[in-house]
Amino acid sequence: MRLGVLDVGSNTVHLLVVDAHPGARPLPAHSHKAELRLAQLLDESGSIGPEGVDKLISVVQKALEAAEDKGVEDVLTFATSAVREASNADDVLDRVRAATGVELQVLTGEEEARLTFLAARRWFGWSAGKLLVIDIGGGSLEIAYGIDEEPDAAVSLPLGAGRLTASWLPGDPPDPADVKALRRHVRAQIARTVGEFSRFGAPDHVVATSKTFRQLARIAGAARSAEGLYVQRELKRRSLEDWVPQLATMTAEQRAELPGVSEGRAGQLVAGALVAEAAMDLFGVETLEICPWALREGVILRRLDHMGSEEQRVS
Repeated sequence: MRLGVLDVGSNTVHLLVVDAHPGARPLPAHSHKAELRLAQLLDESGSIGPEGVDKLISVVQKALEAAEDKGVEDVLTFATSAVREASNADDVLDRVRAATGVELQVLTGEEEARLTFLAARRWFGWSAGKLLVIDIGGGSLEIAYGIDEEPDAAVSLPLGAGRLTASWLPGDPPDPADVKALRRHVRAQIARTVGEFSRFGAPDHVVATSKTFRQLARIAGAARSAEGLYVQRELKRRSLEDWVPQLATMTAEQRAELPGVSEGRAGQLVAGALVAEAAMDLFGVETLEICPWALREGVILRRLDHMGSEEQRVS
C-alpha cells in the first residue's frame, strides 16, 4: 500500500510518501517539503501566533493535496517539539483539525528518540550490536542507546539547532562571546545525561540522523546525496572540531555556499555544529556514521509492525 507520513517539525513540514508492506523495506515514492520554522514563530509567551497557525494550516492542506495526487491510502501525521512545547498547543491542534480534518499526534521527546532508534536499528541490522543514536532537530536533541529495537535509554533535550540559534546567536556572524556562552550551555546540558548511558557500556556502533549531521558530514568530505542512500557516510570528531570555529566566523550567506548546506539551514548550522561536537566529545565518539533513516521512517516502520500483527490475528 502507499502510505504518507506528515511530519510537522520545528523547521519544516515534510510529507514523505512510501510504498510499504509488512515485512518489506519502505520504498520512497515522493517527498514534499515546506520550510515553516515554527520554533521561530513563538512569541514571548511561548505561543504560536495566529499568523503562524494560518501558515501551518495552509502547508498541511497543500501536503494533503500532494498526498491525494500521489494516491496515498493513509496519512500518518505527527508533530514534534515546536507544537509540543507551544503554550497554546491545544488551540493550535484544534484549529488544524477544524480546518483540515487532520488529527496531529504530538510525540513526546522520548517517543521521538525511540522511533528514530527503531529506524536506525532496522537500517543497520542486528550485526551493528549496541547502537548509540544521536539526532539533532530544529527544536530538540534526541539520544538513544540499546541492543534491541527498543532502546535501553532514550532522552530528549531542548538543544535543537533552530531553537538555540534564535535564543543564543542573534548575530550574523554570531558574536564570539555568544558562541562561547552557547558552547558552555550545550555541554552542561548534555553532560547531565552521559551517566544514564555510560552504565550500559560502550556502544558498538554510533550513528547520527538529521539534516544537521548530514550537512556537517558533507562539509567534512562525505559523499553527496546524489550518490545514493547506500554510500557510507561518516563524520569524524577531529574534522568537526576543525570546522566549528570556521563556521562561527562565517555569515549565513557564506555558509550556504559550502557543499551540501541549504540556504534555509545555513543560519542555524553553527548551533547544530556546537551540539554535534559536544555530543561526540562527551560521549567519547571519534567517528559516527550517518543513517539515512530517521523519525519519519520510524513512524512508518511502527505502523507496518502493527499492520502485520493485525493481519496475523485475522488469519
